[in-house]
Amino acid sequence: MRILSTALWILLSLTLLGCNEAGSNLNAQVRENAEPVADSEVAVIEMENQAAYGSITVELYSNIAPKMVERFKQLAKEGVYDGVIFHRVNQSVIQSGDPLSKDDDPGNDGTGKSDKPDVQAEFSDIEFDTGIVGAARGPDFDSQNSQFFITLKREPGFDRRYTIFGKVIDGMVNARTIGGAPRDGEKLIDEVRIKTIRIEPRPNSD
Repeated sequence: MRILSTALWILLSLTLLGCNEAGSNLNAQVRENAEPVADSEVAVIEMENQAAYGSITVELYSNIAPKMVERFKQLAKEGVYDGVIFHRVNQSVIQSGDPLSKDDDPGNDGTGKSDKPDVQAEFSDIEFDTGIVGAARGPDFDSQNSQFFITLKREPGFDRRYTIFGKVIDGMVNARTIGGAPRDGEKLIDEVRIKTIRIEPRPNSD
């Protein structure tokens, strides 16, 4: 029974990262020759267990994915991300941002989103290198909402298929620490919970 439950949880998690694209909007535009420009604000992801996992600072690319950056900032300022866990962790990504991961039902972690409308795809030709922050989605390309992931290594299979809206500029060692924590399948044995995500002025920005 435990094996069946684990398999079901993994299947639901994979769906939100878009591994099954049947029924997708296959006409999504890809922005070519994209040159990311750091936004005037950054996002600081602060973990509850600061001693073990610290924080992660992300520069945001509003010139590449304005809709997703706006949504991410909005949810952060509203406290939607306060208390969510990294519900999906593997050798490629750490994924978070599901409001359902705050409740006492681990079976629904990774299946939820905010109460706001989904965000349209904002694909670009930027490569999914280490530290890229992307928007998780379902099979439909235009189903970005609240969930996000950070890549732990170069992932060419993600290129042009997920919205990139930022990159880690500080704390990548903490992201890797989360990625290396003991887990059962893609679920961490001991939860890593986000205390809050702060939107702050970018250092040295005018």
